[in-house]
Amino acid sequence: MEKTLKQYDEITARCKEVFLKKAHDYGASWRILRPSSVTDQLFIKAKRIRSIEENKLQKVEDSVESDYMGVVNYGIMALIQLEKPTTQTPNVTPKDIVPLYDRQVQLARKLMAAKNHDYGEAWRDMRTSSMTDLILMKILRLRQIEDNDGKTLISEGREANYLDIVNYAIFALILLSEQAEKKQLSQ
Repeated sequence: MEKTLKQYDEITARCKEVFLKKAHDYGASWRILRPSSVTDQLFIKAKRIRSIEENKLQKVEDSVESDYMGVVNYGIMALIQLEKPTTQTPNVTPKDIVPLYDRQVQLARKLMAAKNHDYGEAWRDMRTSSMTDLILMKILRLRQIEDNDGKTLISEGREANYLDIVNYAIFALILLSEQAEKKQLSQ
């Protein structure tokens, strides 16, 4: 579990770095997005990953890793949007967003550690393509929940699904990183 926590922290630090650089370039323009729009952005990222996995071909140079990082960051944005309602005037600074970002990462990390304990790190034996499929399934669940005005009868709500999406994307990034390391060592 120590290895997983270390890898998790390394991946989330890289995602946060990208998030902050984009916040510098674009500000907090994403704060105008309704949660359903963030869900659609997640859908676009996950669909692209799946398309590349299935076709074994990509025509745009953005890496699958950068798309998974986008999934992590959009997931964090969605969680922030649930906590802090959408605004028509996104006048917050990146410095204002950092504690909100960090809080959501810590919630996701805590959930990951609890589930990892119970499931015995089963994700390490999964394919990254399965992670992509699980992310897409969670997104489709979110769309249905959103179509139901956020109400569920028995199922987990939006927050739980976004947290799972973040964690599956981080697991995929860990697995891809390990695969790249093995490939490098074998050369």
